[in-house]
Amino acid sequence: MKIICIGRNYAEHAKELNNPVPEEPVIFMKPKSAIARPGAPIHYPEFTDNLQYECEVVLRVCKNGRQIPERFARQYFDAWTVGIDFTARDVQAKLKAKGLPWEIAKGFDNSAAVGRFIPFDPGELYGASFSLMVNKETVQRGHTSDLLFSFEKIISYVSNYFTLQIGDLIFTGTPKGVGAVLPFDSLEGYLNNEKLLEVEIR
Repeated sequence: MKIICIGRNYAEHAKELNNPVPEEPVIFMKPKSAIARPGAPIHYPEFTDNLQYECEVVLRVCKNGRQIPERFARQYFDAWTVGIDFTARDVQAKLKAKGLPWEIAKGFDNSAAVGRFIPFDPGELYGASFSLMVNKETVQRGHTSDLLFSFEKIISYVSNYFTLQIGDLIFTGTPKGVGAVLPFDSLEGYLNNEKLLEVEIR
């Protein structure tokens, strides 16, 4: 099982981090060990002073495939949820400034919090809202109608480089509003106003 992440898939988020809006999907990966254990607190990493949240819609792959045409891509995911791509932003900035890969800022242990998966209605894929609350205050709101690259485009594009396998997770990008968390913060993720994720920082 692998975790595939799409960066800069909402134009306003790309702009808030002073990144160019991409012309094709930006892909990075997290290892399986990045998945946070459900119900367990996430411990603030010692190597960062700026741990940030990025709330995203996450797809669950249900079928093996490679070089998948967009028109068939919907057959390859069967459920969705919200997730948090935790990022050591200070570490990432230092590595990017040197032109180096930044996996350690994205793929560290417990850097991928994943909510409870639920089935989707195909008609609601691009009419869905999602949000993140920190200490009962809404800090991020997104809508799938604002995706730069559709779920089908993502699956088709990714499958040209990596064979998709049953159980793979795809983080589809975060909207604007990313920010820092601190120890003892409580985070809640919602998809279409249904709470699917709870995370405590320790």
